[in-house]
Amino acid sequence: MTDTKHPSGAPWRNFYGRFKGKGLRKSQEEWLDADLAALAPGDVSWETNPNRDKIDLTALFGGKDVWLEIGFGGGEHMVHQAAQNPDIGFIGCEPYINGVAMLLGKIRDSGCDNIRVHPGDARDMFDVLPDGSVSKAFLLYPDPWPKKRHHRRRFVTPEHLGPLARVLKPGAIFRVATDIPDYVRQTLEQVPKAGFEWLAGKPSDWRDPWGDWISTRYEQKAFREGRRPHYLTFRKV
Repeated sequence: MTDTKHPSGAPWRNFYGRFKGKGLRKSQEEWLDADLAALAPGDVSWETNPNRDKIDLTALFGGKDVWLEIGFGGGEHMVHQAAQNPDIGFIGCEPYINGVAMLLGKIRDSGCDNIRVHPGDARDMFDVLPDGSVSKAFLLYPDPWPKKRHHRRRFVTPEHLGPLARVLKPGAIFRVATDIPDYVRQTLEQVPKAGFEWLAGKPSDWRDPWGDWISTRYEQKAFREGRRPHYLTFRKV
């Protein structure tokens, strides 16, 4: 993965891997064509919103609290949360188009109407979210970038955590799940520096999944390969 440039001209380090995997099924292509535009969270595009005007979350969700998932993978967690919390508005960001297609199928099956989808970089979404507008954020099994020279590409770095902190409300919750011990180390080192406190009531908290958790395909892969998941909860100070 090579570095890209933010449309403003500044260099970006991608914190994610592929944009597209194997060929999409015909049904998935149809979902992308038929459903994706209607689920847009607002004008996120640099081409049509170069001034980065903020999106109107009240118009979008009718005044509901807003939760954000950064890299939703195949979408199973976000659809599960949306079904369990119909009074919450959900925005999911995912640049991997195959994952977006999988999510659209799950939305159809669930009937959830409280999800909006940005098929791209979460940093573009941060640009257009109003300050202090998001009540909860999720970073679940992010790309681990295991090689030391690539650790600066991880999401848990100041260039990503700063914009995230800006769009979160005071007291907002930030959940991180990962099966990579060194990602835990970097998370516990960097997230508090960005203005969060780690909510660890007892030493075993990082081993226990959240009460409303649903295991994802990435977590199941970790179990199959003998890695222990870690569940970290932070609150914006």
